[in-house]
Amino acid sequence: MPILDVPSYAAGNWIAPDTDARTIASAITGDTIARAGSAALDTGAMHRHARDVGGPALRALTFHDRARMLKALALHLQAHKQVLYDLSFDTGATQSDHAFDIDGGIGTMFVYAAKGRREMPDARIYLDGALEPLSRDGSFSGQHVCVPLQGAGVHINAYNFPVWGMLEKFAPTFLAGVPSIVKPATATCYVTQACVALMVESGILPDGALQMIAGGTGDLLQRLDAQDVVSFTGSAETALGLRSTPHLLRNAVRFVAEQDSLNASVLGPDVSPGSAEFDLFIREAHREMTTKAGQKCTAIRRIIAPQRHVDAVIDALSQKLLQTKIGDPRDPETGMGALVSLDQRRDVLEKAAMIGSQAQLVCGDRDGSVGNGIDTKRGAFLSPMLFHCTDPDDAPHVHDTEAFGPVSTVMPYRDTDHAIALLNRGKGSLVASIITNDTQVARDVVAGAAAWHGRLYFNNADSMAASTGHGAPMPHMVHGGPGRAGGGEELGGVRGVLNYMQRTAVQGGPDILTAIGDCWVPGATVHREKAHPFTRSFHALQLGETFESGSREVTLDDIETFAHFTGDTFYAHMDEDAARANPFFPGRVAHGYLLISFAAGLFVQPDPGPVLANTGLDALRFMKPVSPGDHVQVQLTVKKKTPRNAEYGEVRWHVSLTNQDAEQVAEYELLTMVSYS
Repeated sequence: MPILDVPSYAAGNWIAPDTDARTIASAITGDTIARAGSAALDTGAMHRHARDVGGPALRALTFHDRARMLKALALHLQAHKQVLYDLSFDTGATQSDHAFDIDGGIGTMFVYAAKGRREMPDARIYLDGALEPLSRDGSFSGQHVCVPLQGAGVHINAYNFPVWGMLEKFAPTFLAGVPSIVKPATATCYVTQACVALMVESGILPDGALQMIAGGTGDLLQRLDAQDVVSFTGSAETALGLRSTPHLLRNAVRFVAEQDSLNASVLGPDVSPGSAEFDLFIREAHREMTTKAGQKCTAIRRIIAPQRHVDAVIDALSQKLLQTKIGDPRDPETGMGALVSLDQRRDVLEKAAMIGSQAQLVCGDRDGSVGNGIDTKRGAFLSPMLFHCTDPDDAPHVHDTEAFGPVSTVMPYRDTDHAIALLNRGKGSLVASIITNDTQVARDVVAGAAAWHGRLYFNNADSMAASTGHGAPMPHMVHGGPGRAGGGEELGGVRGVLNYMQRTAVQGGPDILTAIGDCWVPGATVHREKAHPFTRSFHALQLGETFESGSREVTLDDIETFAHFTGDTFYAHMDEDAARANPFFPGRVAHGYLLISFAAGLFVQPDPGPVLANTGLDALRFMKPVSPGDHVQVQLTVKKKTPRNAEYGEVRWHVSLTNQDAEQVAEYELLTMVSYS
């Protein structure tokens, strides 16, 4: 089999490895399969290319433009993922492992593509939060905005997820409008490079949006400044060395770390052997020990069970581990493949020995032998190792030593408070799972342990069919954790995008803020057209375009008719004396929803036209009661426009309902779909 030369992708060119390149071995056979690294790589040119070419090209696009590109890239990778599958076997990964890495990475891109279109504007500036009034008359306000950083996202990734690890960082960075320089771990960089090549060859990416380093980073970190972000996944030791780089500290370069984590799973005090929840607990623990051969940052390292059920947990989990077939990951019957390298195997055995000094090995062999004729001198195979710690309060290694492989420790707890204390002994984790039906236990765990965990995963028989699993970081939810886990945060939907943007407080008058945010602000200039706005197409409508209706009297007969027709005979609408006794009402008043109905009648243009549908109503507030004999009128103003597809877009209208004294009685935002023609 020919040795693969893994090139870097720098400033639009593929740079082959040189004579000093590092060799990469197959996790299965130990044979050299690839080479990577080039001392001649010009990281300065890469940074300039990202900053001067990729950044401007991305910032010229809107969030929706970039979201559409993400979706197109995801579809392209989906169509060509077999290439990645075939390469990934040599990392030791099984076909089912590919679902976590390759399919998981592509799925993350799909989620960010969807969120970019649904939750972010078709604009270049993101409004963060509501308008903040800073004056009584509305002539001066504040608005927090987010804009793309003008540097690069430098992504330094671990070896265990060569595709997901890259794409889960790339997707939010790209959506933010920031170019990426990807540095995968050398041991599996050949898979990452194949993914990058597919993305580049698709022709979808703007020039400079994505570059990749195969091998060392050289002096790249010395070239960064406050407009760059370093996002790292790996060991705590490496993270400390990187984040302590004097140049990064002097220049206040953002540094995000996701590192070692002694994640735990707790069997709730209400769960007993033989129950669906107990079986679920064992399945989760087994999956986290064997998927990717335990090489997951979210894998369960500590299994915490009530004292009375510890033996049952050990017996049930040991039985499943012993039934797990270990071997060539290309074999469809293989349940667990190899570790990434022989070096990693040695490291896991060293860490397991430390754990074993304070816990008893109850399943597996201390030397990690697999049997079945598997050569562990060439292939990085290792049997699962399950330990039992009888006194977790006096065994620091089970809480501070991570064997990054198929290794976990069962330990007892006395009560919920003790379980929480054991969870927190990890001093910061990415995730903890709790299998329970007891809602009070769940509340207690959140109150007592959330401060030390990035994610808390509760599951039971009611939710297990739809649940995503202890070890699966979802792009919708934050991924990261405090303390030992690195103190960083990734993903989390739009939150992950904002990690690559600058939040700025902008202050000014309504017209200024309207122009900046592409969103009409009350008090800004309004435009009155001769034609009713419901007769005008999406593109013809402009921000601030306003329709003012005539007035309508609200009568007692209106109120009673609405009450009897809808069944809403609440006393404030029907009983004068009871209404007067209420401090909020002067007497009988109109229903709020009657006023909303009247408002629609006042502003609607009934003929067929560009307005296709009313799809929602947001931020409804009632400010002042309307009594029989009062008159109401409506002001309808175009607040925001968002294209949705090739045929129509969403128009958000600000609706203000006032009485005969020009006092505002209600306001809300109306959402309509309006055609382009």
